[in-house]
Amino acid sequence: MTDTDTRTPDTTASDPAAGDTGREAHAFQAEVAELLHLMVHAVYSETDVFLRELISNASDACDRLRYEAIARPELIADDSALTIRLRPDTAAGTLTVSDNGIGMDRQELIDNLGTIARSGTRAFIGKLAAAKDGSGLIGQFGVGFYAAFMVADRIEVTSRRAGAAEAWVWRSTGAQGFEIEAADAARADRVRRGTEIVLHLKDDAKKYLDAHEIERIVHAYSDHIQFPIMLEADAGKPADAPSDEATSDAAPRQVNTASAVWQRAKSELKPEDYTQAYRSICGAFDEPAMTLHYRVEGRQSYAVLLFVPSGSLFDLFDPARKSHLKLYVRRVYITDDASLLPSWLRFVRGVVDSEDLPLNISREMLQNNPQVAAMRKAITGRVLAELETLATKEPERFATVWEQFGAVIKEGLYEEPERREAILGLARFTSTAGSGRSLAQYVADLRENQTEIYYLVGEDIDRLKANPKLEAARARGIEVLLLTDPVDALWTSLRLDFQGKGFKSLSQGEVDFSLVPLVDTATSATDEKADDAAVDEVAVIAAVKLALGDKVSDVKASQRLTDSAACLVAGGFGPDRELERLLAKQNRASGLKPVLELNMRHALVGAIARESAAGHADEAADLALLLLEQAQILDGELPDDPAAFARRLERLVVRGVAR
Repeated sequence: MTDTDTRTPDTTASDPAAGDTGREAHAFQAEVAELLHLMVHAVYSETDVFLRELISNASDACDRLRYEAIARPELIADDSALTIRLRPDTAAGTLTVSDNGIGMDRQELIDNLGTIARSGTRAFIGKLAAAKDGSGLIGQFGVGFYAAFMVADRIEVTSRRAGAAEAWVWRSTGAQGFEIEAADAARADRVRRGTEIVLHLKDDAKKYLDAHEIERIVHAYSDHIQFPIMLEADAGKPADAPSDEATSDAAPRQVNTASAVWQRAKSELKPEDYTQAYRSICGAFDEPAMTLHYRVEGRQSYAVLLFVPSGSLFDLFDPARKSHLKLYVRRVYITDDASLLPSWLRFVRGVVDSEDLPLNISREMLQNNPQVAAMRKAITGRVLAELETLATKEPERFATVWEQFGAVIKEGLYEEPERREAILGLARFTSTAGSGRSLAQYVADLRENQTEIYYLVGEDIDRLKANPKLEAARARGIEVLLLTDPVDALWTSLRLDFQGKGFKSLSQGEVDFSLVPLVDTATSATDEKADDAAVDEVAVIAAVKLALGDKVSDVKASQRLTDSAACLVAGGFGPDRELERLLAKQNRASGLKPVLELNMRHALVGAIARESAAGHADEAADLALLLLEQAQILDGELPDDPAAFARRLERLVVRGVAR
């Protein structure tokens, strides 16, 4: 019955101390005693897990009997309908969980319920003790039976192994040990095969006698168990109980569907079936934007049913960045923390049901299991392929997906190098040419002699559209990607390429558009005349450097400005401007100063040249500092000294008015 049935433990039970009744007292293995202490004194909020574990164990017992009956059909000849039964008794304060599966003999009861024979037990108990809420750990180490002591102060287990003549009773209060004795005639007659667990519930756990509460837990955790889960009438209900609450003579009723949707053929299911499954499995209320249902057979066997929500998710940017796929093993729920998809696909919800993994697989095993790693790789590839198909066949629907989850998908560019090409192919961008632009469209529309994909990173799309760094690119009809997600500052720092075209930031390093023809030829003629009237670059740069000192790393003539006077860019090495700002918020800034670029044809720059040539050093310094502070404001930053900026601006305005 238990999820430890398949082990061959190193029992530490004491020698039987037989009495007149044949009752034997045994001590728990030290690790079991410590684990039970945690269970008995549990303060975990999610105590519902106990029923999930007992039902899972019962399902496992039925699975094992079904397998053994292949070679020995006589084991189920007299009772082939494998079933799990739940029977509350409010008068006695007990909840009984029973099955007609493989059952256990005397030694198996001692071995399976008195010891934990596996490596890592001590480490697991330490984690359980340290956990604020360990209910999520309990079922992941194969010790689910002991979770029953969270809600029960006494447990009695009666079991008869399939094909055996004797039934045995195991009982414990979760203290120092347990007792074993042969079942009396009444118990033996009641348990012809399989296992019956009677939980004497604690006073604060009597809610688990309510039929509606039992059904809720079954629907939440065990609805897709492949064996019928029958809820029997409450044996302790008075005869005049309302008819909607099972009376003592009411027939048992099945409370699970016993039909895993993901195990059914796609041809059997309608769109509304998938919608219902999505809402049930994912706890959602919207329609799925994408559904992926398939089965893998061969070296590994597993079924997959995945959904991409159409609406936003409240936990999408939770710091834990956990995947939310539910892992089942042979229709038994194991965990939703198996990392079957990378964190950058954490918005995908659904179920993976493996036929090969052990039911008692632990979290550590999940992280290091090569089967799980292979499943993760295959499922990730399939999700990306399905998203690509959606983008091609239903671009509007894909646009909804990208709008909601594109920022998360782009995390994969930074985290999984082998997936970059696929992710870049999926990516959609807002650019100076419009919204929803793919990189394939960008490359197809490259201007003559354009060899790079240009982008600009910032926090606000409207501010980016007005950024002066776009001026020269706009004059030549060069499309620029406008990136506003925080992750954009990270992945663009990797020097990636798409179809042989590298990415180039307009806020870092040198930019040369001279080989790309201007869109307006009249503008080209005007620029040539303006070049003739341009100021002495060397003199202006020297004057501005003198005024700014170490506020900037360098001052240069700009190739990216046509209308504005100045802009700030990062040097050719180190982080881009936006990445530097993000790092600064985390106290991890590089400390590199920006480069100030000047438009040598702008009137303000010409004014600096004139003031400097006339020996008006203070006026030239004011103008130089004003250019720096103006560039900072255009980048969304405050001037280093706002008060000094205000006084300087006042002086310049007054001086202009006086003239």
